[in-house]
Amino acid sequence: MDIPRRSFIKTGLAATVGIALSPHITVKSQQVYKNSDFNISLFSKSIQFLDYDRMADVVTKLGFDGVDLTVRSNGHIQPENVETELPKAAKAMERAGKKITMIATDIVDADRNAGIILSTASSLGIKYYRTGYFRYDDNRDINSVLDESRRKIERMEKMNRKYNIHGCYQNHSGPYKFIGGAVWDLHRIIRDFDPEFIGIQYDIMHASVEGAYAWPYALRLVAPWIKVLALKDYIWEQDGTGKWKDKVTPLGEGMVDFDAYLNEIKRLKIPANFTMHNMYDLGGAETGSLTPNMNEDTIFRKIKKDMDFMYRILSR
Repeated sequence: MDIPRRSFIKTGLAATVGIALSPHITVKSQQVYKNSDFNISLFSKSIQFLDYDRMADVVTKLGFDGVDLTVRSNGHIQPENVETELPKAAKAMERAGKKITMIATDIVDADRNAGIILSTASSLGIKYYRTGYFRYDDNRDINSVLDESRRKIERMEKMNRKYNIHGCYQNHSGPYKFIGGAVWDLHRIIRDFDPEFIGIQYDIMHASVEGAYAWPYALRLVAPWIKVLALKDYIWEQDGTGKWKDKVTPLGEGMVDFDAYLNEIKRLKIPANFTMHNMYDLGGAETGSLTPNMNEDTIFRKIKKDMDFMYRILSR
């Protein structure tokens, strides 16, 4: 599904709609958006302090199409509880008229535990999951590490095919030794496999951090394997020691060229399944805290500001 520029404008109620997020706050939205040409899910890491019903309520009132639910260690759902808890979360979303569109996992191989997670997700109609990460080993040859990762991807593709679900690996920048920071290395390990079952969650922020000018070429290289697009923005800043590091910002306040990015997505006919990652300061909520020290209303307003930015830029 590509992204026709004019069809970004969502249709629906024209009058201003009040969105009550808590007993203390009403956030104003200019439209109720409904359109099938793109969808935006909220990555649940920043709202893990909410139970399933409140999560569904907030996701709905903020205007998201669904939720990208963390099903991993320290996530909304612990992997060992997936068979009992994921259906509960799905039911809560369904009652709100929304879906769990995708899940974020720690899966890095086709083992028994991965099979339980994927079979459960697939039975609930969830189409996408994010994998865990592979890492480089400074004591090993790069090619051997990539070859080992490729073998794991091959096993995961077969498992995904069995459960009719797509697994996507996120490109991630930083000093974590994650395979995929450069993006070309992801192409090497997935290029021989079916994009319907294994691919990439392309993260424009991380791609820009690692390749400020080269990200369009990386995007074009791996475009056939992209089913999900992560949304974040960033700036470079100096830390207390004078070293430069990337810092996540609200959307539109950083260095990501969203106009150029969305034009490339449209041109390459990449499916417009967005997941919004609000990883800037939310009082600890951005790290998955169950007890953030920022007022809930402020957290929701910040997330809503990102959502409004995306609808504004998508409707140009």
